[in-house]
Amino acid sequence: MQDYAFVPEVGQSVDEFWQKCNQFARGNRMDPILAYMYYMQEAAKGKKLITRQVFFDLGKSVQFFPGVLTWFDRANTYAAEKGLSCEHYIISSGLKEIIEGTAIAHYFKGIFAAEFYYDAYNVPVWPAMAVNYTSKTQFLFRVNKGLLDVTEHESLNEYMPDEERRVPFKNMLYIGDGPTDIPCMKLCRVNGGHSMAVYQHDRSDAEGMLRDGRIDFAVPADYSEGSPLEKAVFAVMDKVAAQEKIRTLHKEHKRKVLPSF
Repeated sequence: MQDYAFVPEVGQSVDEFWQKCNQFARGNRMDPILAYMYYMQEAAKGKKLITRQVFFDLGKSVQFFPGVLTWFDRANTYAAEKGLSCEHYIISSGLKEIIEGTAIAHYFKGIFAAEFYYDAYNVPVWPAMAVNYTSKTQFLFRVNKGLLDVTEHESLNEYMPDEERRVPFKNMLYIGDGPTDIPCMKLCRVNGGHSMAVYQHDRSDAEGMLRDGRIDFAVPADYSEGSPLEKAVFAVMDKVAAQEKIRTLHKEHKRKVLPSF
């Protein structure tokens, strides 16, 4: 997100910006997400006043992969035709305020991403939320249990029987495009769900994850109608719909021999 919206505004190339962020993180033994959030403020000094509204407005300039703008309606329609309800969530190490300003923000039931705390003038002063490699997994459990309030921690860690969980892992499909997504991809797969890696030009990392058993699909980052990505996602929906039909039939048959079931 920052690559498209923020970095050009402070007069740096994408490579230069992230090189400096990584150097700062290593030099100060810092979490890389916290490092980039700090460096965003430093890079903007004397060049651009940043506020919550400025970040939101930057979201309007975010560029999307092919087909993204029509993807959500197509996915929702296909799911409905299969008798399913399709929900979309984003778990990102990018900045939430920028994501909220994008043209697709309204499609997400939940946006979990890095976020600043702002003063009375809406100027960022401190990280309120940092979402890194492993912390991303907590948000999968939040979706799984239906606990979307990020301030709710006790219920998140309490035991909940699988049958009471709002979104079973087996009904999830996680789509990621970077190394910070790997823990979530693996978590989804080992719990019966599916994971997909998308790539732009270099397919080596995605195919490596496929060989290592971390994902189910490696496809180009093209969300257009009829694309390999769409076909894979719709195939997962077909599977979920079939599993739900089998589960319903099983219950019906069991009630015939166990009326109290």
